[in-house]
Amino acid sequence: MNLPNMLTLLRFLLIPVYVAVFADGRLISAFLIVAAAGLTDILDGYIARKSGQVTAAGMMLDPLADKLMLITVILSLVLTGRIPWAAAVLMFVRDLGMIVGSAFFHFRGKKTVPANWMGKLTTVLYYIAIMLIFFDVPYAQQCLWGVIAFSFITSGMYIALFLSMNRSVPSSAQETPAKPGADGADAS
Repeated sequence: MNLPNMLTLLRFLLIPVYVAVFADGRLISAFLIVAAAGLTDILDGYIARKSGQVTAAGMMLDPLADKLMLITVILSLVLTGRIPWAAAVLMFVRDLGMIVGSAFFHFRGKKTVPANWMGKLTTVLYYIAIMLIFFDVPYAQQCLWGVIAFSFITSGMYIALFLSMNRSVPSSAQETPAKPGADGADAS
């Protein structure tokens, strides 16, 4: 257990706090909790990379904490009519697919793709769209739809990277087939 992983666990603990505050109708406080979760996400990644404390547990828990917080926030916004169901369904499908796919392949011994700048950018853009929705900014819905489209693009990039990382390498015999006469013998 290191500091970055403790910050990730803090994000898990902020989820029920957010739910309680949002349910109480304190939207600004609820948004500040979401913002605090976003800051811990940035901070834990920075500390882990800077201090060489990147762990397998952290690579698994960090995106899970992000996804669960985001799903909780989206669910609260859709249940209160702040965002349409169609947007929520697309976000859930994408995020659930990423979580289930990552866990499935991790437990099958496959290499999983750690969070990269595209995934982090997607998370930041979601937080911005959510902020706009919380504060009823004009065009907040359109911004959210743009982020949803971008998130599917990043998912496609993650899938391509995953496939590339886990492509089976042909054996050396298959890579360099023997050429006739290569051993010095005359092929004729």
